Amino acid sequence: MEERIWHRHYDYNVPLTVRRPRLAVPDLLQIPANAYPDKAAVHFLGSEITFWQLRQQVLRMANALGAMGVGKGDRVGLHLPTCPQYLIAYYGVLSLGAIVVNLNPLYTAGELTGVFQSTGITTLFTIDTAVPTVNALLKNVEIKRIIVTRLQDYAKSDRKKKAPELEKGWHYFSKILDECTSTKRPRVSILPEDPALIQFTGGTTGIPKGAVLSHYNVVGATVGQSLWLSPIAQLTPPERRVWIGAIPFFHIYGNIGVINLSVFNCATQVLVPEFNLDEMMDLLDSYKEILAFPTVPTMISAIINHPRADAMGLDRKLGLLNSGGAPMPVEIINKIKDMGIFYSEGWSMSETTCAGTQNPMLGLSKTGSIGIPVIDTDVRLVDLSEGVNEVPSGEPGEMIIKSPTVTRGYWNNPEETAGQIKDGWLSTGDIAIQDEDGYFYIVDRKKDMIIAGGFNIYPREIDEVLHQHPKIQAAISVGVPHEYRGETVKAFVVLKEGVTATADEIISFCKQKLTSYKVPKLVEFRKDLPQSAVGKVLRRILRDEEIKKNREQK
Repeated sequence: MEERIWHRHYDYNVPLTVRRPRLAVPDLLQIPANAYPDKAAVHFLGSEITFWQLRQQVLRMANALGAMGVGKGDRVGLHLPTCPQYLIAYYGVLSLGAIVVNLNPLYTAGELTGVFQSTGITTLFTIDTAVPTVNALLKNVEIKRIIVTRLQDYAKSDRKKKAPELEKGWHYFSKILDECTSTKRPRVSILPEDPALIQFTGGTTGIPKGAVLSHYNVVGATVGQSLWLSPIAQLTPPERRVWIGAIPFFHIYGNIGVINLSVFNCATQVLVPEFNLDEMMDLLDSYKEILAFPTVPTMISAIINHPRADAMGLDRKLGLLNSGGAPMPVEIINKIKDMGIFYSEGWSMSETTCAGTQNPMLGLSKTGSIGIPVIDTDVRLVDLSEGVNEVPSGEPGEMIIKSPTVTRGYWNNPEETAGQIKDGWLSTGDIAIQDEDGYFYIVDRKKDMIIAGGFNIYPREIDEVLHQHPKIQAAISVGVPHEYRGETVKAFVVLKEGVTATADEIISFCKQKLTSYKVPKLVEFRKDLPQSAVGKVLRRILRDEEIKKNREQK
């Protein structure tokens, strides 16, 4: 597919013809496996896997899964942290034409149940530490095949450790690879329009829904983002390209920004399964040169402000810091740029396959802005009432987006698809303004989503858990300003008459039912909650009160 668009990298318009390859996602791995077969594809806990070895293990896993009965169109859950096993399972599953369903390994059994019931997952890759959660999940759903791995299995020091004891009928990841020696490419016809991923996100109601992303979406986003990064990537020889992978692979940012971009650019992925600041500083210190570090504001702030940052020469070894997931404080952006490090901040969604707007690598870049539309992408701001008419420059409007990377719809959810996507334009729910140069600035969120530490948190899910507490009459959760996390979760609670409770009691209750980053960190007890004329609790009023309080304290 060839399209003629306007290249928006610079202050002037340059016609550019972009050819987006009509490939299946796993075909991307053929590029570095042929060009740099002996280069490290992965560095992980002291061990190394070359691109050729990675390709071989991917094909062995694909053939093993095919022999188990996994076929085109089957949904396969990847319930794994950032590790080599994710890469092998990811490309292996896609090589069969099966569909990857990304799952947060920290989710509780209750949180996973809805995803499994919606998608009909038949095969699950999981980590040994999540086995109790999987056992609890099996009380609610049936899973034909369960494959378990351990982080230590790909660590240099523990490779020969004895295999773990597994439930009857479960499979061990390493044993599957040991027993399958075939590296033939599966004879499966995969069209670019075929589904590759089901990426769960929040709906207008806060209830998760699965955006279906095709092979064309994923490859298109990878190629488009590579062109965006080209000013710095092309000046670094491929043999010196190193990518830090510290963001979760189950998130679309990690999927495109680390996995596929590094493979397409023949870069070594340095995988970090869990962020620990001191360990991260040691890791960064051990590398002379790092081309790209896709990350989130909380990580960047902690690293840049660490006492060791200057002594270890971060300004000389970091090529690019790319921030996503939440707004970055202006003072941190200026500090990064003062250090001489390329910095880029943008905006995207799961539904847009991690492509949307971005500040240019070279050209006009505006601090505090989410930039301009990336290649082949159009963004409009429309009125908030009807969502049809474009608003004048400088006035707020809802962002709608049209691009080859936009999902065609949500899995088994035609109503949500029809409500969110009209004539190819996706309604984002984000409110922005556009300046005279065409740069966008997010000013609000139409949805009440909370972004804490780069994680998207949907308040309604927390509200439902709060209302399960036997002492609570009414409750609502709100994202409030937080110096480190950007936002944190605060619960406003009205107790039933005649009972008492403490904040710790409410928080402990939520910990039993929610992933840690969703659990309220603050609780305020009130006699009542602000309501509209029709009885709807006004979340915005509570949030505005907290913002005002935060400003007054400063």
